[in-house]
Amino acid sequence: MPEQATEVTAAGIARLAGVGRAAVSNWRRRHADFPKPVGGTETSPSFALPDVERWLRDQGKLAEVPLRERVWQQVTGHPEGAVTALIHTGCALLLVRDRPTAWLELTAVSDERMAAVLPHAMEEVLGARLGPDAEVRARSGDPVPPGRAAPPMGGAAAAGRPSADRPAVGSPVAGPPAPGGVRKAAGVLGDASAVHSPSAVHTTRAVPTPSTDALLPSVPLLRAAAELAAGIGAGQTFEFLFGRKLDANPRQYTLTPRGLAELMAALAETGKDTDPPGGRRPVRSVLDPAAGTGTLLRAVAGPAELLAQEADPALAALTALRLALHGDGSPRNTPARTVRGGDALRADAFPRLAADTVLCHPPFNDRNWGHDELAYDPRWEYGFPARTESELAWVQHALARLRTGGTAVLLMPPAAASRRSGRRIRADLLRRGALRAVIALPAGAAPPYGIPLHLWVLRKPGGELRPVPELLLVDTTDPAEPGAATGTQTSGGRDRLDWPAVHAAVLDAWRDRADHPGVSRVVPVIELLDDDVDLAPARHLPRPAARGGAAGLEDVRERLGDTLRLTADLTPPPAELAAPAHWPLTTVGELARAGALLLRTGTGTAPRTGTGTASVLTEHDVLAGAAPSGTPAPAPAGSGTPTVSDDPVLLEPGDVIVPVLGGGSVARVVDEATAGAVLGRNLQLLRPDPAAIDPWFLAGFLRGTANHRQASSYASTAARLDARRLQLPRLPLAEQQRYGEQFRALAAFEDALRTAGRLGGQLVRGMYDGLTDGTVTPR
Repeated sequence: MPEQATEVTAAGIARLAGVGRAAVSNWRRRHADFPKPVGGTETSPSFALPDVERWLRDQGKLAEVPLRERVWQQVTGHPEGAVTALIHTGCALLLVRDRPTAWLELTAVSDERMAAVLPHAMEEVLGARLGPDAEVRARSGDPVPPGRAAPPMGGAAAAGRPSADRPAVGSPVAGPPAPGGVRKAAGVLGDASAVHSPSAVHTTRAVPTPSTDALLPSVPLLRAAAELAAGIGAGQTFEFLFGRKLDANPRQYTLTPRGLAELMAALAETGKDTDPPGGRRPVRSVLDPAAGTGTLLRAVAGPAELLAQEADPALAALTALRLALHGDGSPRNTPARTVRGGDALRADAFPRLAADTVLCHPPFNDRNWGHDELAYDPRWEYGFPARTESELAWVQHALARLRTGGTAVLLMPPAAASRRSGRRIRADLLRRGALRAVIALPAGAAPPYGIPLHLWVLRKPGGELRPVPELLLVDTTDPAEPGAATGTQTSGGRDRLDWPAVHAAVLDAWRDRADHPGVSRVVPVIELLDDDVDLAPARHLPRPAARGGAAGLEDVRERLGDTLRLTADLTPPPAELAAPAHWPLTTVGELARAGALLLRTGTGTAPRTGTGTASVLTEHDVLAGAAPSGTPAPAPAGSGTPTVSDDPVLLEPGDVIVPVLGGGSVARVVDEATAGAVLGRNLQLLRPDPAAIDPWFLAGFLRGTANHRQASSYASTAARLDARRLQLPRLPLAEQQRYGEQFRALAAFEDALRTAGRLGGQLVRGMYDGLTDGTVTPR
């Protein structure tokens, strides 16, 4: 094995070959020539990736490892860890995009020579995109003593405080906690031995230039990443690798969903009702003081100067690279991207900033936000927040960093609108006209997915602006979202909401600022200034009994009656009992290898050609039996030829869809109404050859409880289905079709039951609401 060869675990081998981990274990036992472990532990060994690829090809189990998979395996197998690998890759991708000729010259030399000359080239592009390096100064303004290396980041990293889009202390991204609870930068950013003080204000560039010694192990990875970028673009390459890193560590991050970020950015843009002193600036400035992975700033449309602060140094570096690689304009045509490290509350990196817009998804329920040391901070213009009101500290920080008339949009927990400990600050925000709207989002909009979070829209008062004596309250939590009436939820809630409908409802209410029963209401401030100052929209927007009032209830009742009669007609006849059958069995994996069916995994991305308006069939849609409700993610950028695994999967009639997570035995046959939709994430498609396999026969046997159980693997909190291990009996096509008709009838009966339950729930809820508000009288 060559030195510094990338290593891969059994799980990585399974991903490369498209099999389960059990298959890899069987190969190790049955094949004496299977590559020997080169690292890891006895229970979790690692293998040399080149040896594994060679063995898989020799065995006919792998035609070619996709380039993006090879690059990802090199990232995970980097000797200094995936975070270091991603930072080095991001720096190289900037060079590939901004100075392609210089990159080609660099790659023509040996690895050692390339590592020696890369730092200078990287420093040039990093300085052009992210600004030059500077020193770290104390919060009082004292410079760093001469000769002392400036620590890379600090602030909340030292406090060990997780927040939105940011890992907790001790995570692989954050690095291990140092003695005394002070976190270090895991050796990837500058002087890893420096202790980060919460009172330090960091003016260093978030991405220091890597040294020659640090880059040498990364050179093969950088060459492979550049090859991938030639096909899909530098920005998309970094997005793929960074997204894979986030997906591999879902419990270490609290992410801001893309649909929510776009909504917050649109609210801020729509909320610009005044120009700054001296007229409108040619390029507006947007700040995110708790940037996390930079999702909110990436959602900003049009040219804008983007400023970010992130407490975790490694994540700040990754976010800076992500923002720098977003867009393909030249540095002179691209507004600045400034990312700083440190806790924005304890160590504000932009103390004199007057931004046009602030977007923020702050950490929730953080009692270690700096209450004791920030008691006399001038930012508390509306009142000193209690220790339990960290969110109100972030609200006031956002207002302090706005220009007069500037707009801030913050994601807030619902408790912040009603906790008694924050009523004085809420009252002052209302009196001075700083708080303009409180918008309740549907549950599932962002983590924690089980509760309906709020958006607060604020405007910096002052100058000639007169306080607006009213507050807009908007409630979009009505269970009109797909599947809400059935009570079905997906794990994580990523694809659960109809974001276009949520966007339309919120933005229309914000623009109109009018009363719409059950949706929005403009409330005079005087009505809210009571003892509680409760700003929860649900308290002031009672929902109507039912859509259409009493007439709507009658319509629901008639539809329920029709559905119940249909359900009775579709009820299966008495079963004819028989002894258990002993058919010869085959597996989905064997059928796929024989060409009897095609296996594909959903990406949820938009088609590369065409209108791009196709809906996405989400995991929730499959579980709830609903129509496709998701919106496709942007297609990968770049002019290169995509691989089959990169392309979106468009559904065709007769396809069978199964969820891969959750442990429930569900299979859905695609009909004409669903055909043309894009297959969503966490879904697998089985496209049978109709001359060999009946789709309803396939779907029916896939739903067998025992079949599903033997094909699933179980983690501590979830089950994952390996569709290749699902079993089918070997039956003639005519016999398959006989079973298929029975399964089709059962599916129709199940749909009728689901519809009856939904309509029954609407009728019961409407009757309760109508009887209690007087719009329905008892008989």
